[in-house]
Amino acid sequence: MILRSLALAAGIAGAFGAAQFPAYSQQYLQRLGGAVDALEQVVAEFDASAAAVGLTRQEALTQMRGTAFVERRRADMTRAIRRYESLRADFSALTGKGPFMRAYHVGHLSDAEIARGTWAAFQPAFPMTLATLLFALAGFIASALGFGALLAVLRWPVRRKPKLA
Repeated sequence: MILRSLALAAGIAGAFGAAQFPAYSQQYLQRLGGAVDALEQVVAEFDASAAAVGLTRQEALTQMRGTAFVERRRADMTRAIRRYESLRADFSALTGKGPFMRAYHVGHLSDAEIARGTWAAFQPAFPMTLATLLFALAGFIASALGFGALLAVLRWPVRRKPKLA
């Protein structure tokens, strides 16, 4: 009886946790869009400066050599450009997707900085939408079954063996 109660509690905790995914992923997407917009402006300004002197982006980065400051600035711009391209690809993959497709593309919710910011500002909620209820149901089933499987594994070495007649 106690184990069933614990499995039920694990299922309820899993349901509540999984039900948070639609709201969390939406907030992540909003932060992702803001980061893409900010980096787009930085990259566009760099590209415009390069173009003003007849250089491509890569040529401008290659010419940024000489002093320690310029070398560091080149490394900073290279990282910013790479991050912009990566975040833009993630944003493109997630834009216009509902919570189920965002779950399918969960790998695009992986930027650590954006995830930390989203989590820091996230306030759990339980809006009554079909998506929330389905995520809650999936979380309940996965958690209850997972807890049951864990208990079965832990009890296996000490299980009673049937007596042979």
